[in-house]
Amino acid sequence: MIAAQLTLTILPESFTIHRLSPESAIPDTVYRSRFFSITRSDEELSIVCKSTITIPSSTQEPGWRALRVLGPLDFALTGILARLATTLADADISLFALSTYDTDYLLVRENSLDEAVRALEVAGYGVEDY
Repeated sequence: MIAAQLTLTILPESFTIHRLSPESAIPDTVYRSRFFSITRSDEELSIVCKSTITIPSSTQEPGWRALRVLGPLDFALTGILARLATTLADADISLFALSTYDTDYLLVRENSLDEAVRALEVAGYGVEDY
């Protein structure tokens, strides 16, 4: 799948990326977010949710916006996330990537959103508001 065939949608909310200890319970407030991600490993519990939701995390990074690749994407497709990440890296934009069964999400700093959209559009991706 080439860039011209992919469209990304900008989610309207601002998000915060939280880091908690790996033994932490998942706060019930997370489920108030329309979009959230929870990942637990031996080293940490990471939670991404709307910035308006308060979580007692040891470390947090507020001010992220999410772009969703319109899917579903077939598992046989290769390099989609790599090409998107390269496009943003070439524009000196950092990202936090998340994947679901159907698609990928790119979180970029809120103050880099316009620049990220421009870089993606120049590379041939379609970008639309949610």
